[in-house]
Amino acid sequence: MSVVAIIQARTGSTRLPNKIFLKLADSSLLSHVVNRLRPSKEIDKIIVATTISSQDNSVEEWCIQNHIDYYRGSENNVLERYYHAAKKFNAEIIIRVTADDPFKDFRLIDKAIKILRENKYDFVCNNNPVSFPEGLDVEALTMDSLSKSFLNSTSNFEKEHVTQYIHRNKNKFRIFNIKNDKDLSSYRWTIDTEEDYLFTKEIYNNLFRSNKIFLPEDIYQLLENKPLLLKINSRVKKSDLYKKSQT
Repeated sequence: MSVVAIIQARTGSTRLPNKIFLKLADSSLLSHVVNRLRPSKEIDKIIVATTISSQDNSVEEWCIQNHIDYYRGSENNVLERYYHAAKKFNAEIIIRVTADDPFKDFRLIDKAIKILRENKYDFVCNNNPVSFPEGLDVEALTMDSLSKSFLNSTSNFEKEHVTQYIHRNKNKFRIFNIKNDKDLSSYRWTIDTEEDYLFTKEIYNNLFRSNKIFLPEDIYQLLENKPLLLKINSRVKKSDLYKKSQT
């Protein structure tokens, strides 16, 4: 079964515009998100799904320069964008990735894909209920599940957040949630604000090496050694989606 990781990326973030091109260590946030997926043994293709807005021409140009496949679709209906991107690249299993998560763990993604395949689940995630840091979210779903979501979603919230139809209609899907050994959901490892970016920059300045992907356990160790780093973005509120995915 063809596994396609679809990274949703746009430049029009309201709180931190153009954040996907902010620099971390030697490269842009978007580059790091792509590169952290590359070691996966289960992903067959990585693509970027951006919008048809002219301000996202820069995303298309970046994809062309970096030899990354891409799809351009609806600006607000991200679910529709995912559906058509998945169809275009013949995906049978889709990994949902957001371009503002700079610490993705390819091992966790591979684990989700294996669980989905071997047990014939429709949807495998690790955020309902949450137990991993915000930003280490994993969501793997079948093309059939994505199609059902696309055809049946009615609210703007479901259309904006891709997998919310599944989260809200658990009885219609075979779902498995990966639970962390320890509840670390209080950690915030995503970039929404300037404070998040400053926190991430510090992590990358300490841990990034061009020839090796640093892992969540490296971040935990760093935060244990330098606990003051946690204060940088400690006042930033958790995203609504992160809270709502628990209900």
